[in-house]
Amino acid sequence: MILGVGSDFSDARRIAKSIERFGDRFLNRVFTPVERAKADRRKLRAETYAKRFAAKEACAKALGTGLSRGVFWRDMGVVNLPSGQPTLVLTGGAARRLAQMVPEGYEPHIHLSLTDEGPLTAAYVIISAVPRSGA
Repeated sequence: MILGVGSDFSDARRIAKSIERFGDRFLNRVFTPVERAKADRRKLRAETYAKRFAAKEACAKALGTGLSRGVFWRDMGVVNLPSGQPTLVLTGGAARRLAQMVPEGYEPHIHLSLTDEGPLTAAYVIISAVPRSGA
């Protein structure tokens, strides 16, 4: 069953300006250490950050809270599964909100799709719940 859907677009030029203007203050506020390490290894650094920024916005929408009610930027971190597929790991307020959304006997799955064309990026998040195995 689908519990939430969110989408967002981001412009890498805007993210690059925020990095230039605020530097580590911006990066530490918005991105997890794992996201920072990945982006800082990339040639297209601002584009990598922009995709993750859009994913966080889309996730906050799928959670139904936006960035409020205890959900913060760093509570949502983009990671890659061994297959390379991106997903989100939630902590803090985002994890608490997700737990509130999931019916008893179900487990959540976060589906994330990222795309970019030039400086523009898009992210789509679907939060679903499936019955726990053995439940």
